[in-house]
Formats: sequence, structure tokens, C-alpha cells
Amino acid sequence: MTLNKKDILKALELISAPGAGTNLIESGSVKNVVIFGDEVVVDVEIDNPSLQAKKKTEVEIMKIIHDEVYQKAKVQVNVKVSEKASAPKPNLIKGQPIEGIQNIIAVASGKGGVGKSTVTANLAVSLQQKGFKVGVLDADLYGPSMPTMFDVVGHKPLAVTVEGKSKMVPVEAYGVKMLSLGFFTEPNQAVIWRGAMASKALNQLIFDAHWGELDFLLIDLPPGTGDIHLSIMQALPITGAIVVSTPQEVALADARKGIAMFRQESIQVPVLGIIENMAYFTPEELPNNKYYIFGKEGAKNLSETIEAPFLGELPLVQSIREAGDVGRPAALQENEVLNKAFDQLTKNMVSELVKRNEELPATEAIKITTMAGCSTK
Repeated sequence: MTLNKKDILKALELISAPGAGTNLIESGSVKNVVIFGDEVVVDVEIDNPSLQAKKKTEVEIMKIIHDEVYQKAKVQVNVKVSEKASAPKPNLIKGQPIEGIQNIIAVASGKGGVGKSTVTANLAVSLQQKGFKVGVLDADLYGPSMPTMFDVVGHKPLAVTVEGKSKMVPVEAYGVKMLSLGFFTEPNQAVIWRGAMASKALNQLIFDAHWGELDFLLIDLPPGTGDIHLSIMQALPITGAIVVSTPQEVALADARKGIAMFRQESIQVPVLGIIENMAYFTPEELPNNKYYIFGKEGAKNLSETIEAPFLGELPLVQSIREAGDVGRPAALQENEVLNKAFDQLTKNMVSELVKRNEELPATEAIKITTMAGCSTK
């Protein structure tokens, strides 16, 4: 039997193009048909990039040619995905604003154990001491630590009706409002959830809460770059991010990844700066000595390399750890070194926030004038 292109094209009109609503010929999916004796080569371009769609198209073309044209034809189908379909589509993350909350700051770290939660707790207290209204969302669902750091383990958020809906009232300590999954689980209970369940719980903590008026909502993110981070950035309009790291290279390598995540084109969360924790150790008996146990100025050098602000450093001090363990953040202590360090970090963070918010359109402007010399627009 002699095969001809007209018969092949007529047969291909009987096949629907994936997702097009028309047949392969009308949709323009068939790009070329070549016949060599009893061999047929069909080049097809479809918009559906899935393997299932490609395989289905290939099988249907082979079958229709065998059924309608020539049963013994040797058919080769080349299925290509159109450039329009295969090109990455911009998916800029847009969160829902929470009424009454002016600035949402994500505190992150690439690596666990670098003191991110400790920094979050103390920044919150330091901001509150300067007259700001502050809240903390403990988004580390698998290892919530804020209840311990604020000495509110065992406390339960109360319920209040707002506009006909039941809302959680955040637990308050030292003038800071907070919500954490730790308020809803037992101390020894492990949270073993897949990403979807974790995201659902996180959305409840965010949107089923009555935060009231806040100048700052600090979000204590879990280590790494995963589902929780993406869920947060999809749910909320993050004003900016702070990355915490220790000076050693193994921590800095992960900090780079965390910063890269925020700077991705599909995310674009401004990095307000980097904080170096456990920067140096000063023995009590040698107050003028500094020992750089984990390396010197690693996070500072990283900030210069990646062109991100350096917000400051915190020393490795036993009292910071003890303060967290007993639930009274170190920023509340009468310690000149610590008070100066946390005060400087807070001022630097607010200063960078001012710069960041000055670049926003006036309709999205935020204004804070409580701290002398600092305001945001």
C-alpha cells in the first residue's frame, strides 16, 4: 500500500489536542508529516508538559494511523512541548495583609542551632521596650520554642468573637503577643505532619488569630528552606527578612541558601540584613578579652560579599542561654554588654526597614515615629 500525507492528516483530525478543545490539525499541533514508503514520522507540538499527555498523544497518533490508514505502517511520533508551556511562568508571591499589622519580619537561618529563636525573642522584647507594639509568630512547627523562651509553657490562647467569627487571642508576656503550636501540644509530643497539614495549622495560627494593632509581627521560621517558608511567604506580605548565622563556614553556607531563597525572582522578599550570633566569647574573669571560637567576622564578610546589610553581632554569653531556658529574654537583663548589643541590633534593623519602606508607593506606606530618629513610610 502507498501511504500519502492527505490520508494521514485526515486521520489526525480525529484526535483532540491535549487541553486545546480542538483536533490536532485545527490546533496547529501537527508540525510535520514525513512518509518513507511504509514509514510515517509525525512531529507534534502540544501545550501540556506532563509526561502523561505526551505519552497519550503518541499512542493515539499511532493507533489512529493503524486503524484509519494502514495497519502495518511503521509510525514514529515525536512529541515536543511548546516553548510557551515549558517556559517557567513568573509566580510572584502575594500574601494577604492582616488588618492592624504594619510590618511583618521573617527571621530565618539556613542552619539549625545558630540562635535564630533566641534572636527573635530578644528583638521582640527590645522593640517592645522602645515603645513598639510587637507580636511573635512561632512558625517552627516541629520545634516550637517561644513558649519556653517567654515562660508561658502550658498557657492556652483564649477565644474571642470578632465580627461574628471565633478568633484566638495571642498569649502575652513581657508586653509581647505570641502564638505557637507549642500552646496546643504537650511538651513531649512530637509533631509528625506532612507539608499540607503543617501549612493548614500555620494558616490557622495566622488568620484565625486576633492580633490587634501591631507595629511588628516577627515570624520565627524553622531552619532551612522548605514548605513552611513557602507557605508563610504565600500567606503573608513579608516586609523583610533577617538572616541569623554563626561565624563558621558550615553555618554561613546554609545562610547563603536562605538569602538566595528570599531573593529568588518568584519570591523577592527584601533581606534587611544579617546578624552574627555567637560572634566571640569573653570570659567573666577576663572582660577585655575576646575569643573567636567559631571564626571571626564570618557573617560580616558574607554580608559584604552578597551586598546585604550587616545588622550587628552578639557575643557567646552564658546568661543569654540561661535567660532563654528560664523564660526571661536576655534583653531584659541589666547587662551593659548585652543591652548595648541588642539595642544596636534593633536600631540597625529599624533603620534598614526605614530604607526599605521608603521605596514603596505612598499608598502602601507605613509610618512609625516612636523611636527617635527612625520612621518608616
